[in-house]
Order: sequence, then C-alpha cells, then structure tokens
Amino acid sequence: MTDTRPTAKPARPFFSSGPCAKPPGYSLDKLATASLGRSHRAKIGKERLALAINLMREVLELPDTHRIGIVPGSDTGAFEMAMWTMLGARPVTALAWESFGEGWVTDAVKQLRLEPTVVRADYGQLPDLDKIDWTNDVLFTWNGTTSGVRVPDGEWIPADREGLTFADATSGVFAYDIPWDKIDVATFSWQKVLGGEGGHGVIILGPRAVERLENYTPAWPLPKVFRLMAKGKLAEGVFKGETINTPSMLAVEDAIFALEWSKQVGGLEGLKARCKANAHALDKIVAERDWLGHLAVDSGIRSHTSVCLTVEGADADFIKKFAGLLEKEGAAYDIAGYRDAPAGLRIWCGATVETADIEALGPWLDWAWAQLKAPAEAA
Repeated sequence: MTDTRPTAKPARPFFSSGPCAKPPGYSLDKLATASLGRSHRAKIGKERLALAINLMREVLELPDTHRIGIVPGSDTGAFEMAMWTMLGARPVTALAWESFGEGWVTDAVKQLRLEPTVVRADYGQLPDLDKIDWTNDVLFTWNGTTSGVRVPDGEWIPADREGLTFADATSGVFAYDIPWDKIDVATFSWQKVLGGEGGHGVIILGPRAVERLENYTPAWPLPKVFRLMAKGKLAEGVFKGETINTPSMLAVEDAIFALEWSKQVGGLEGLKARCKANAHALDKIVAERDWLGHLAVDSGIRSHTSVCLTVEGADADFIKKFAGLLEKEGAAYDIAGYRDAPAGLRIWCGATVETADIEALGPWLDWAWAQLKAPAEAA
C-alpha cells in the first residue's frame, strides 16, 4: 500500500473537547502577571476576579438580573453546588442524553436520594421536550459534549414555569444564544469555548434561583465549597470576586486573556460565527465521505462545538488506532470519542479553533482511514 501523507497539516491540531484549544495568538508571556504571588483577597486579586466576572457578563450579554460567581471544581463543581443547595424544595425531572446528564441523574438518585423523574434519550437524540412537567425543577445539558447533541433553543421552556431550570451549559455558553429569562441556573467552565484552564467553575443565578436559596434550606449537610449563603443571606461577595476558596490567579488571568480576545473577534456574535463556520467546514468533510457520519443525524439539534462523528464499521479499538495515528503525525490531537459514547470521533469546533485547521483535517482523516481500512480489507 502506498503511504501518501497529505502535504499540509493543521497549523494548530488541537481538537480536544476539553481542555480545548487556546485562543489564536495565545502565549503565556501575553498574560498579565501582577496578580501572581499575591493574595486573592488583596485589592489587586479582587480587582482581577471582578474584571473576569464583568468581562463574562459583557461577552455573554448577560442581563443585570443574573449574578455570576467563580467557584471551585470546574463545571462539575458548579453544577453540583447548584444541585446540593437548591434541589429538594419540589419534585425534580432530570434529562439525560449523554454521559454528563447521566452523572446528574446519579447525583440526584444515589447521593441526594430525590427519586427524580428521569427522561432519557439515546446518544445522538433528544427526548420529547414538550412532555416535561414544569411544576418540577428540571436539570439538563444545553450542549451534550459527549453526544454532539444540543437543545435547539429555549422555546421549549415556558415563561410561567413553577420549577427552576438548571442548565449545564459548559459547551454551550459563548457558542449559542442563551435565553437568560428562561434559565434560572447555568454553569460552565473556562476550559471549553474560551479555551481557558480547568479547575474553576462559573455559576450564573437568575432571580428565581436567588429566591430559592434565600427561602429554602436543604435537608443534607453542605460542604464549605458549596455554601452560597452566609448568616441567612446570599453571600453577595461570591458574585463580586470574593471566591469561596483560593483560586488560581494564573487561571484567572488566562480567562481574562480569552475574554479580551473574544471582544476582539466581535464578542458573542463573533464567537457564535466562528463556531458555526467550523461546524460547517466539518459538515462538508463528512458529506464528502461515505464512511463518515454524524452521531446527531438531525442537524437542528447537532452541536456547533463538540461534533461527534460515526465511522463505518469502527469499534473502540479501531478508533483508538485511528486517533493514535493522527496524534503521532501531529495532525490532530485528542479526537477519539468519549469513553462512554458509541465508538467514533469527536472534533471540537469551538470558537478558538481556526476554520482553516478544520479544513486541513479532512485529508488526514482520509489518510488514517486508508492506513487502517486497506490492510483490513486486504486480509
């Protein structure tokens, strides 16, 4: 078999779905460093944390009705903080169409013992969103990172809902229009669409979530890192940069860089446009190859960020070899699908990826396919 490697490689072959590619032009020497080695309680620490919060509000176009807090534990910590502090006041419905949604089901059932109504769909699909009981609190992922499936919009969420909406939006914020009037709690981490560092989560609370916190005390103990109330009132300092525990100021400066870059590329509209352009470029690659497909067949619910692909006849071992070949060549890093998902590829198309690099990936996918499929067929 002739080994005809493509002549050009993606300039930045970083296609991991988390942590994701750094913003174009990023380098450590471009980060502000005056806050490093200083207390996060010092004036400069508080100012930089507050700046990160204010930039997130600006880029997300978040209304003043919603508070933003930087919390421990990445998106997982932020979402579990919301669950532990607010659930139990009324019945719960948990939606699951990928592994992280299933994780929230496990928390609700086995840890909090809430006996939620669980609504599931297979990888690549959504359940019927019109059949949800909105007298319940509802947990869902806006964009399923491990399935490549997203909710189409916020139209399925009623304005007059009785329960709270809890949106794990970590692969969704900065990539889609989020109807903040429909979202009571949203969580994410900087490591996704912003290409920031892991370890820190962000929690966004609407007024109905604040009301729940101030008028409901859960029956279970709360770890210190989950506590949003102090002396019977909302700990407002958390939403001004007075973090619950010690943050990495280097990670904060990294996030500030990404947010400033976001403004340079057009803010939220620019970020959404970059995601769509990348997803469109990958759609074209898939359409031109009969051995590739989308796990989310319905384009109306297909992710613009964590795009999950099927590979004809592939099992987990084939995908491991496929991704390994491309990593060895420096053509694509970390594109194997999530371990709990159906065997396939997962290619990040978030805003920090350049469309030209997605386009350059196509011939390398062909090359890896030929290296593995041709010998198998010959045998």
